[in-house]
Amino acid sequence: MAGRSTPRLVIVSMLCWLALLLAVIPAASVQAATASSSRVPQPVIETARGGECVADPAFMRRNHMKLLMHQRDDTLRGGIRTGKYSLKACIACHASASSQSVTAEPSNFCQSCHSYAAVKIDCFECHANTPANSAAQPQVKP
Repeated sequence: MAGRSTPRLVIVSMLCWLALLLAVIPAASVQAATASSSRVPQPVIETARGGECVADPAFMRRNHMKLLMHQRDDTLRGGIRTGKYSLKACIACHASASSQSVTAEPSNFCQSCHSYAAVKIDCFECHANTPANSAAQPQVKP
């Protein structure tokens, strides 16, 4: 019997090693994928000129386009040109100190995130990407 159990023990041992190896390979590939994703350049978000933003940064990242479209509708259809989420107020706070723009350089506020997300910015085909007066701070009304 001892002769018969040795090959069986070897086979069981080999199967255990194979199972362990198969369990380790996916974990190693996940770690490699995680390590390589950390080398992906993240967007550079320049500090705003004003104080606190009109809303929480996480909220603004998710909803800024909806807010701008709602403000656009208020302005075009209702003639309301002031507001908490006006494009002018955003540009006045977020224009780069060096370029005075939100889209002129790859590191500028809007350009950085939109390039990272591969989203075309079409706002500035009609609107200015620089503040009207770089020295003046906007009066944001709720």
